[in-house]
Amino acid sequence: MRFFARLREDLKTDQLAIDARPGLTAGDVLAELASQGGPWDQLQGDQPVMIAINQAMAKPGSEVKAGDELAFFPPVTGG
Repeated sequence: MRFFARLREDLKTDQLAIDARPGLTAGDVLAELASQGGPWDQLQGDQPVMIAINQAMAKPGSEVKAGDELAFFPPVTGG
């Protein structure tokens, strides 16, 4: 699991490892991380986090399998 941009800075880590279990979704991972409180709360805050699985955009309901690269990054804004 990888974190990018502001998330990496706020969480003070750029990656973590998880054990994928059958039926695990990206949303499950977000909820488990956010339950730690503190800076992890922002993973389920007012501004949704963007999700990628194996470098393809994904939704919270997307299944995460063993060996997948799961990445989270803040929404991109600009003008």
